[in-house]
Parts: sequence; structure tokens; C-alpha cells
Amino acid sequence: MINALSPLREIIARKTEKTDLVETRIAGLAMYRRNEPTEPKSAMYEPTICLVTQGAKRVLLGEDTYVYDTHHFLITSVDIPTTVQVVKASPRKPCLGLVLKLDMREISQLVVDGNLPQPRVQPSSRGMALGEVTLPLISAFQRLIDLLAEPKDIPILAPIIKREIFYRLLVGDQGTRLRQMASAGSPSHQIARAIDWLKDNYTESLRVDDLASYVHMSTSTFHHHFRTMTAMSPLQYQKWLRLNEARRLMLTDSLDAGTAAFHVGYESPSQFSREYSRLFGNSPLRDITNLRQMAS
Repeated sequence: MINALSPLREIIARKTEKTDLVETRIAGLAMYRRNEPTEPKSAMYEPTICLVTQGAKRVLLGEDTYVYDTHHFLITSVDIPTTVQVVKASPRKPCLGLVLKLDMREISQLVVDGNLPQPRVQPSSRGMALGEVTLPLISAFQRLIDLLAEPKDIPILAPIIKREIFYRLLVGDQGTRLRQMASAGSPSHQIARAIDWLKDNYTESLRVDDLASYVHMSTSTFHHHFRTMTAMSPLQYQKWLRLNEARRLMLTDSLDAGTAAFHVGYESPSQFSREYSRLFGNSPLRDITNLRQMAS
């Protein structure tokens, strides 16, 4: 398997020589490099497949730990706040990988077109899992990456190859999870709708009863499935969105803490500061000062 990844690894290493993250010409496909292990940091994982061609990363979700490397990919079916850390990397052997966004509409269509069995109604599970890296999956990713050398072929061939990658996932060891996610009316699909609403309306006051009703669930059932998939409650999820957006506003738009707190929906600056410190380990001022010093 390591040998099969060599061509992919070489391309990613070459493309990321000058920058740690490269958004490619292929929609939804990015490459990254990390030259050394990193400290744990807060990060949102979108619906994606993450493939490592060298090194390893660790993701913490609630009490669960996911380590993905050259033998295991990470698949995420909904937007999930996590703590992520590069655990295996060095200047000589950097952590190299790629990320491809999942297209749930395309995956739903593939379930129909491929006459794949509809998943049985199952208890909710985490919206994140590890899967086994296979040769057919590597081969499809290699052909997708190869298109970067022939940009004129990307509009026609990239959608076809991405469709193949999604198919490989559907028939692989995480296929049932994906089919459950893509099945309208399933608990996973309903929670995904709730998450979309939260992302669009995180500054508003949240009534969990109303959000449960919006996705056609009882409040208790909604709470159970939401926490099972994301390892947090809806209110905790909203808080994570608010605090990370406030952090971005302070860092990139130079807003002070009070103004940033107001922008993301906080009415109490002291509550904002308290919850910010709890999430990021420092007061807003100290945290942003440290981030700017690290970037300089």
C-alpha cells in the first residue's frame, strides 16, 4: 500500500513546496503539507474524505480518537467541530495529504443509479469514521490528481473520477454510513439539515424545541441523535460556531473582543470572554496576540 501511494505522495510534495495548503483547480480538492507535529487546535471538519500519503493526523471528537495515516482514511459525513493534531511529520518526511469534499446529492444519485441496497434504519453513530485505504481508491485519486497536468480535461473528466471515488466509498467498509447519510428521512439526514440551519443562523437565539420541530423530530430524539453524531449538544455546537467566528473577526478584521462578541450573537462580554477562554485556553486578547506573533 505504501508503494502504491508513492506517485500521489510525490505530486503532493511537489505542489506544496511553497505553501502548506493548495486549493487545486479541481473543485473540492485540496492538498496539504505539515513539516512537523503540531499542537492540538480547534477545527471544523466538513463532509470530506481525508487521505494521508505520508505521516499521520489525530482527530479528537468528544471522547473518541481517530488517527488516520497511509492505511486509513478519515471520512466525515456532517460538519463537525473537532480538535486536530499532526502527530507524525518531519522536514525530511512531512505529513502529506489531500482532502476531497463529498457531494451528498451525487452520492444519493449513485445509490439509485447503482441499485445499491437502501440502509436499514440503524441507531445513530458518529458523523466521522476511519476506513481502510484500498488500491482501487488510490488508483481513482491518482487519476484525479493527474488531471492537474492537463487542465483542459478537468471540466469533463474530474466529475467522472469523483463519481468513481464516491462509488468506491459507497461499496467500501463505510458504505452503509454514507448511504444512511444520503437517505432522505434518516436520522443522519435530519441532523445534517439541523446543522445547516445552525451554520446559517448561529447569531440568533436558539430554541432547541423549534430546531427539532424544523427537522421533524421530537426534542428528546433530536438531542440524542445530535449528540451521538457530533459529540455535543445543539447549544454547544452553536457556541463553537460563534466563538470561532469571533476569533476570525478579531484576527482578520481587527475587531475588539466586545464588538466581535456582539457580532456573533453574545449579549454579555463577560460570558463571551469566559467561554472563549474555556475553548481556546486564553483570554481573547492574549489568544489573538499569540496568534499574530506566531504568524509574524
